[in-house]
Amino acid sequence: MPEGPYRWFVYAEIALAVVTFVALLFIVAPYGGRHGRAGWGPTVPARFGWVVMEAPASILFVVFYLLGSNRFEPVPLLFLALWLVHYVYRAFVYPFLMRSGSRMPVLVMLLAIGFNLLNAWVNARWISEYGSYPVAWLGDGRFWFGVVLFAAGLTLNARSDRTLRLLRRSGDGYRIPQGGGFRYVSSPNYLGEMIEWTGWAIATWSLAGTAFALYTFANLAPRAFANHRWYRDTFPDYPPERRALLPFVL
Repeated sequence: MPEGPYRWFVYAEIALAVVTFVALLFIVAPYGGRHGRAGWGPTVPARFGWVVMEAPASILFVVFYLLGSNRFEPVPLLFLALWLVHYVYRAFVYPFLMRSGSRMPVLVMLLAIGFNLLNAWVNARWISEYGSYPVAWLGDGRFWFGVVLFAAGLTLNARSDRTLRLLRRSGDGYRIPQGGGFRYVSSPNYLGEMIEWTGWAIATWSLAGTAFALYTFANLAPRAFANHRWYRDTFPDYPPERRALLPFVL
C-alpha cells in the first residue's frame, strides 16, 4: 500500500467498522419501516433518502476512478463494472421499487453519505491507481473465486429484496417471508451483501476491499440480529430453526 494519506483513509475505514459494530449492538439504526421511530430529528421520504445517500457510491466512484493512471486497463475496468452493477441498482433502481410512505432520518442519510464518500475514494483509487492488476490477473484463481462470490451475493441480495417487496405490496402489513434464503435466515438480503463484498475483497486482493468487507459486516450483522429479534417478538409462529444471519449457525 502506498505511503502518505491514502493508507490512513483505509485505516480510518477499518476503525469506523469497529466503532459502527459496537454502536449498532446497542442502537438499532432507524432506517425506516419496522425499526423507524421518533427522536432522530427531521426525516425525509425513505425513497429520496436512499437515492441521495447511495448515489455518491456510484457517481463519485466513477469520478475518483477516472483520476487513476490505470483507468483504461482491462482488469480495473472489470472491477469498475462490478461496482456499478451493485450501486446503480442500489441507488437508482431499488429505491423506486420500495414501498412508499416510510421515512428516514436526515442524520442517518448524512452518515451514509459520509461513509460512501470515504469508501468510494478508498476503493476507486486502489483499483485505478495504487493496485497492480495486469491482464494476467484474469487467470488468477483469487479473481475468479471473488467474482463468483460477488455474483452469488448480488443474486441472493436482489432476490431477497424482491421477496420482501412482494410481501409489502400485498397490503396486509408485515408477514413472515418465505422461500429462497428466508428458509434459512431472517436477513438473506444482508447475508447476500456481505458475500458480495467479501468476493470483492478476494477478487481485488486488497486491504481497501477488506476494509469495505469488514465495514459491511459491522453495519449489517447487528441489523440482521435486530431483524431476527423483531420477527421472533412479532410472530409467535416464527420458524424456530431459522437463524439470524448464517444458516444453521448464527
